[in-house]
Amino acid sequence: MNAVIVIPARFQSGRLPGKPMIELAGVPMIERTYRRCALGFPAEHIYVATDDERIYQHCVGVGIRTLMTSPDCPTGTDRVAEVADSVAADLYINVQGDEPLFNPGDIQLILDAAEANPGEVLNGVCPIDTEERFRSPSIPKVVMRPDGRLLYMSRAAIPTSKSFEFKKAWRQICIYAFTPEALRAYRSVKGKTGLEQIEDIEILRFLELGFDVRMVPVSSDSVAVDTAADVATVEGILRQGER
Repeated sequence: MNAVIVIPARFQSGRLPGKPMIELAGVPMIERTYRRCALGFPAEHIYVATDDERIYQHCVGVGIRTLMTSPDCPTGTDRVAEVADSVAADLYINVQGDEPLFNPGDIQLILDAAEANPGEVLNGVCPIDTEERFRSPSIPKVVMRPDGRLLYMSRAAIPTSKSFEFKKAWRQICIYAFTPEALRAYRSVKGKTGLEQIEDIEILRFLELGFDVRMVPVSSDSVAVDTAADVATVEGILRQGER
């Protein structure tokens, strides 16, 4: 299977402006995410996709294959779909640019799942281990069928009991995999779909378009950076030498 990794990165962010270029222990976040991917995948098949000249110039300067994409892409997946116009592959693995602690071993888990489930849209998932994460609106919560196919994903605390207890839950890990056909369908929609717009969770567009999304169990190492508090958490881990 001919696969590539695309790391979408935009400078503007409502919660954390300039996020990809925020330095974590002296290294911009986008570069750290790339380095983690390169530990588990050939560097010549990893691309950063951005609409910002500052990100582009930094990535090119440190030897990262980088493509400029439209500033009108509403999501990272739209950006990956645009890359698919110029980079041919059987499978496009999307690792979000705000995953500086990404576990490179998860790439092989996604590749194995793609081989076992040809043509399906894939997304990483792991158990939620704390009530704080269960309640956090920054963390998309996953509800699945017994066979692992996605039923729904929400920033709300789901699934929950009548008394809104945290009993057992799962969270999205921002590694995805798409076929060219799935990306074409995704990009054919102009703007976000209804539930995608409300939740601000881009994978929901596939559900709304009628695609099955298979959730792939991956490691729980991920700490996505969405807030200033997340920056402090990641820097603390890096200072301890855990990554």
